[in-house]
Amino acid sequence: MAAATGSVPAVTDLFRYPIVQAPMAGGASRPELTAAVCRAGGLGFLAAGLKTPEAMYQEIRVARGLTDRPFGVNLFLPQRPVADAAAVAVYREQLAGESSWYAAPLGDTDTGGGDDGDGDDGYEGKLAVLTETPVAVVSFTFGCPDAGVLGALARAGTVTVVTVTSVAEARTAEAAGAAAVCVQGVEAGGHRGTHRDDPYADRGSPGLGLLTLLAQVREAVDLPLIAAGGLMRGAQIAAVLAAGAVAAQLGTAFLVCPESGADPLHKRALTDPLFPHTELTRAFTGRPARGLVNRFLREHGPYAPAAYPQVHRMTAGLRRAAARAGDPQGMALWAGQGHRMARTLSAERLVRTLAAELDEARAALLAGPGGTAAAAPGTANAAGPPAAPPQKGEPA
Repeated sequence: MAAATGSVPAVTDLFRYPIVQAPMAGGASRPELTAAVCRAGGLGFLAAGLKTPEAMYQEIRVARGLTDRPFGVNLFLPQRPVADAAAVAVYREQLAGESSWYAAPLGDTDTGGGDDGDGDDGYEGKLAVLTETPVAVVSFTFGCPDAGVLGALARAGTVTVVTVTSVAEARTAEAAGAAAVCVQGVEAGGHRGTHRDDPYADRGSPGLGLLTLLAQVREAVDLPLIAAGGLMRGAQIAAVLAAGAVAAQLGTAFLVCPESGADPLHKRALTDPLFPHTELTRAFTGRPARGLVNRFLREHGPYAPAAYPQVHRMTAGLRRAAARAGDPQGMALWAGQGHRMARTLSAERLVRTLAAELDEARAALLAGPGGTAAAAPGTANAAGPPAAPPQKGEPA
């Protein structure tokens, strides 16, 4: 693992337990969730995607008022246009019936509007805020910043993390000077963090599973790796640590916590037998994202064009109207493949439970088949007292 440079800490210095709460755009990763994860010994993240620079700054201020522990902020990289205007127009016509059903107009695809910043998601403004008032970590999704941006953040004392979905993307991040990479397997919920949205990629394999991708990236770059994709239990965290990661990033596991800002309908749907499967779809945003299979996804997913953020803007009002109507069949129910394993615990309790499960899994590995070795106290991280034992299913 590469050592920290200058005043920038190593990413492993930022948490007691190797548990990272994924940044989930759309309201789930609110400051209350981020701070609770940090207080429990994990690393929490705010999601600045789809927010203005001012809204991001206000969330940072709130989080700082709730915890003195390090936390991170995630940014979306500006996207190169890939949309076919004719395909977008056809999709708009297809969604006319949804607009009538929910009594909600389709959004304007040419301007950001609302609270999702300007055409490039307010990227430059957010960078200005984060260099002037630094946070501990800044991660990037949908691309890799240039060396100048990463260098400026490093000089401010910030650890930089780039989300990658391939070996080529990991090498790009290393060459640009990223401090670490978040390796996202295809099991992950929400948007795929690919650096380039290839409209033809949907015709083949959607991507590699986490363990395979993690092994490939580990051999290709000399950077700390944070593993993400379908992780819901401490034993899975132990597996990715054994495979070379320094930490595990979980999103869906934290989505159901009371501190999460996700819609209650979304939280309930994660374990509802009506929604047993997930799929990658462009139906809601025009970019591949994994969500629970509902009516909207089934009916419109096969026809949605590669057009982000145009489709996101077009469907935003529909999704809000479906939520107001109490209809999860019209909502974007982002979820990873492990969603049925979600537990309704407070964020702090979930971190401690995961850490205890990690201790147990490591002890079992050390004991070997048929072994009886007990977990060494606090082995999830050498510092501090042992984690509290897990209480599966315990309410928050």
